[in-house]
Amino acid sequence: MDRILSLFLFSSLLFFLARADVDGGDPLIRQVVDGGDDEAPRHHHHHHDHDGEQMLGAEHHFSLFKRKFGKSYASQEEHDYRFEVFKTNMRRAKRHQRMDPTAQHGVTRFSDLTPAEFRRSHLGLRGLRLPADANTAPILPTENLPEDFDWREHGAVTEVKNQGSCGSCWSFSTTGALEGAHFLATGELVSLSEQQLVDCDHECDPEEAGSCDAGCNGGLMNSAFEYTLKAGGLMKEKDYPYTGTDRGTCKFDKTKIAAKVSNFSVVSLDEDQIAANLVKNGPLAVAINAVFMQTYVGGVSCPYICSKRLDHGVLLVGYGASAYAPVRMKEKPYWIIKNSWGENWGEKGFYKICRGRNICGVDSMVSTVAAVEL
Repeated sequence: MDRILSLFLFSSLLFFLARADVDGGDPLIRQVVDGGDDEAPRHHHHHHDHDGEQMLGAEHHFSLFKRKFGKSYASQEEHDYRFEVFKTNMRRAKRHQRMDPTAQHGVTRFSDLTPAEFRRSHLGLRGLRLPADANTAPILPTENLPEDFDWREHGAVTEVKNQGSCGSCWSFSTTGALEGAHFLATGELVSLSEQQLVDCDHECDPEEAGSCDAGCNGGLMNSAFEYTLKAGGLMKEKDYPYTGTDRGTCKFDKTKIAAKVSNFSVVSLDEDQIAANLVKNGPLAVAINAVFMQTYVGGVSCPYICSKRLDHGVLLVGYGASAYAPVRMKEKPYWIIKNSWGENWGEKGFYKICRGRNICGVDSMVSTVAAVEL
């Protein structure tokens, strides 16, 4: 009996994943695959009314979405296309909700973008092998780690920034880590310039052809640390403000360096080591798979399955445990991630993702950086 049950559960899971896997594709294909909505089959004589109601529901949500995020479209055609994409993303959010029940999924600022558009304009990680010469962080003791820890409470984290429609996540992950390291070295929190990295950093990973940091077309945190080390440091945000485009020339001014890197290293996959490095050395630059982030509204994201293909650079600022899990279970531990999509995304710009089994690859590529006392 047990064997039959587990076979049934396994085949249900496979079916579920096959459905979920269609996610990445084109919205028009998606609609055909979906056959409309994910609801149970409907009786024919109700069919028409129900469709009408659903249509109204979708239109209502779309007009709320446009108002909330100040969206307007150049033509009726564009408007109608975005409405189709929006409906597809609502179905996707519903699927994400089923696959990730401990988080809330729904309408976000990105609900009118196809997955491909979203990846192109709001992520931006490229060249994913760790540099051959990267230092490995020394193994730290882990026995006296605090139960929970949050660098926001200790003054090491600047306000949430917004990368806009530019694949420059890597530069925000880099500045965030260096802002924290600089704070630990000097006691002073200074917001640093992503635009300097976008305009001036064209460091390449020698191991991987075509993996140079490339402004809005993506980059890698470790190459950006390498650049910062060679350039002598980063300027302040206010001296070299963010424009979100990479058409500018490099305007780096050596006399205005505000923070310098002394070294950086790669932390092992072990979650206790990651936590120990976070507590000792400040916020950490991490890479993650962002597929569930397009529809994320809040809560602890702990999807049953998530690709470990890293496509987004973020900042690990803390960890905790939340008590919403059923009483019989232990509290669910999570990482606290600072993102670069502004404060009107997620939990005031932050993302919680569960700790414990490298969900969405969050433990795969973690770097710590040390700053020079100026």
